[in-house]
Amino acid sequence: MINENTLQKLAKLSRLELSEEEKKSLPDELNKILNWMNELNEVNTDDIEPLTHLTFEVNSFREDEVKNMLEHTKALLNAPKKDDDYFRVPKVLE
Repeated sequence: MINENTLQKLAKLSRLELSEEEKKSLPDELNKILNWMNELNEVNTDDIEPLTHLTFEVNSFREDEVKNMLEHTKALLNAPKKDDDYFRVPKVLE
């Protein structure tokens, strides 16, 4: 069971600063999680094989196909701002 002392140790190991409200509510929440894990441990899984994937699909990706691309000049027609061969966008890095 998680008590205040254990919570302080966990916070220190995790390098977390907990507020007073978190110090009061977290032990109960963590204990609920641990209780739920204990319930899961009681489930009989002897005949269940471990899963490595959630589905049995082998490969759901499509093959790459060469297609006609949008021409450079036509792409620039939709640009709000352009400079010869390039799109003009607002500066985001300095």
